[in-house]
Amino acid sequence: MNSMVVDVVEIILHLMLLITMPPLLLGIINKTKAWFGGRVGVPLLQVYYDIFKLFRKGMVFSVTTSWVFRVGPFVTLCSLLIAGLLIPMGSFDSPISFAGDLILFAYLFGLSRFFTTAAALDTGSSFEGMGAAREVTFACFSEPALFFAFLVLAKISGEISLTPMMHGPLEEYSAIVAAPLVLIAIGVYIVLLAESCRIPVDDPNTHLELTMIHEAMVLDHSGPLFGVITYAASIKLFVLSALLLHIMIPFQFDIVWLNWVLFIVEMLGIAVLVGITESVMARLQLLHIPYLLISALLFCAFGFILLIR
Repeated sequence: MNSMVVDVVEIILHLMLLITMPPLLLGIINKTKAWFGGRVGVPLLQVYYDIFKLFRKGMVFSVTTSWVFRVGPFVTLCSLLIAGLLIPMGSFDSPISFAGDLILFAYLFGLSRFFTTAAALDTGSSFEGMGAAREVTFACFSEPALFFAFLVLAKISGEISLTPMMHGPLEEYSAIVAAPLVLIAIGVYIVLLAESCRIPVDDPNTHLELTMIHEAMVLDHSGPLFGVITYAASIKLFVLSALLLHIMIPFQFDIVWLNWVLFIVEMLGIAVLVGITESVMARLQLLHIPYLLISALLFCAFGFILLIR
């Protein structure tokens, strides 16, 4: 088959998975938690139903809010979608790739966080302001951990672009890089839990305002805006899971279509792992969350030190 046709097909599959698959991961997490609790749980596709239902509802706006409140969720969604185009899926190249795109990837996450917190502050609510303050405070620990993980991948691959960096562990896999990869895998998994607002860092199903982080910032959003926020949260989980897979399981098949199947199965496996984590752990006290995020930073930093020693 013509290489150009193959590239177009891969881009289409990348876009299809990026747009359609993220809510399924949340459904897998909910089903896993229900299984651990001895319950049937909600339907696997319930998150899709909830998002579609929210898009059919009306919206209520406070008189104190401005355009920032209305635009914030859409900027967040667009930022995460672009970040998803920078991360390769499995053994395939990402649709957008250039030298230094890892910096853009990190700043897109920062942009989404900025507009989420700005929309929360725009309401004038003390609860949402409290959640925004917690969000940016914890990000000060998770972002350096992510950069140290990128440094390890860049050192292994000899590249500063995400696609060759993500494929680097497969090409250069040896006993020398195994330990650093294990360390940054642990650190990135903690970052995934924190950035996706999962237990033990945050509980997306909680209604206790004094302990909420992400959910506290979206208390005033309703209807389609809240649907966009829910969808964007699932995309963030999907993108970070795809990043984690290149560190945890840097292997592939020789048959092209099997690599797509392998990627989907591995992503579902990450969702099951998150569900198991939430089932066997309780949410940490807020004062203990920085210690968890510092441990993620130390894991990634030690992985880098171990690689360059």
